[in-house]
Amino acid sequence: MSSKKATIYRLLVGNLFLYFGFNIWQSLFNNFAVEELAVRADQIGLIQSLRELPGLLGFWLAFLALVLGEMEVLSLSTVVMGLGLIATAWARSWGTLIAGTLIMSTGFHAFYPNSSAAALKISEGRETPRLLGIVAAVGALAAVAATGTILLAMQSWGYRQLFIVTGIVTVAGGLAIWRRERSRDGHQRQRIVFRRRYWLYYLLTFLMGSRRHMFTTFALFLLVQRYGLPARQTALLLLINNLLGMVLFRYLGELVARFGERRTLTANFLLLTGIFLGYACLDSLPVLLVFFVFDNLLFGFNLALDSYFKKIAVNPEEVTSNLSMAQTINHVAAIFVPVAGGLIWEVYGSGATFLCGAAIALLSIVFTQFVRQEQPVARQPIVS
Repeated sequence: MSSKKATIYRLLVGNLFLYFGFNIWQSLFNNFAVEELAVRADQIGLIQSLRELPGLLGFWLAFLALVLGEMEVLSLSTVVMGLGLIATAWARSWGTLIAGTLIMSTGFHAFYPNSSAAALKISEGRETPRLLGIVAAVGALAAVAATGTILLAMQSWGYRQLFIVTGIVTVAGGLAIWRRERSRDGHQRQRIVFRRRYWLYYLLTFLMGSRRHMFTTFALFLLVQRYGLPARQTALLLLINNLLGMVLFRYLGELVARFGERRTLTANFLLLTGIFLGYACLDSLPVLLVFFVFDNLLFGFNLALDSYFKKIAVNPEEVTSNLSMAQTINHVAAIFVPVAGGLIWEVYGSGATFLCGAAIALLSIVFTQFVRQEQPVARQPIVS
């Protein structure tokens, strides 16, 4: 197996195990916290806020990349995710639950930007969005596998045993893809460089993060509050999302490769505007459910933004630091967008919140027109 194929294999396996563990945690965490530890709503809220800290401080990954390669970080972060799941299973109080959550979150937030960076570095041209689409499809496959595992094993194993087994499997997956990379002496070295020429990438990242947190926070809340959507139907809805993502995400990469980042992002934000307007104005549960699933598929177009950055990056060794910064920018949106949207909801009603989401999507369309349809820029030599 060639070095490139081996790296792609490790990348896909890492995504499979990491997202399998994360989706098990995401599905069980709230029920485990309430039923096993009697955690209150205010304590849950604080835990979820603390969980985002590793993402908000994502720029530290840029410094880690000075020592380790992306695939090494990918392996170690998968191991850390698994250890966080095991620590969660051992939690006997609110404080120890926070500790397990922070370990898990550190692994997850270290993984994501390095996964994208690795995909960008080992692909060129139209191959880049295609590979990113395949990676997204593998993540959706992992979510489906996690749902099936919960349905089959939850009743006989219980929360703690399922967390422990999943943690062990995730750690094993991380160790399986570990391989010490060659020294970079004489080769490319990572650099922490943030350039003004990347301003559009940073801004679109912020806008895309804002629209994501606006929709994911309030769309499902609306379906539950206004229409009384039961928990089992919610789980089924999420399962449908993951099944469709598993099949279709890889083809989103094909669309980006064929039509380019500007056209696909423009179409993406136009459709998102319609979805937000639908949630603001329509009163039909079946239609809103379809819109909910459609929004999840559109979220897959995030890969077009990473593909665009690959084209404008001056040096390949700047990729990891800037993807890490993009994660930090995304989490800045995660802090204030849900709070602002909730206040608007309480004062002006749910329609106003989703109209704000439509405005974010329209603003994104405007700035997307600045995306240049260009070939990758000529690589510049690294200055010591």
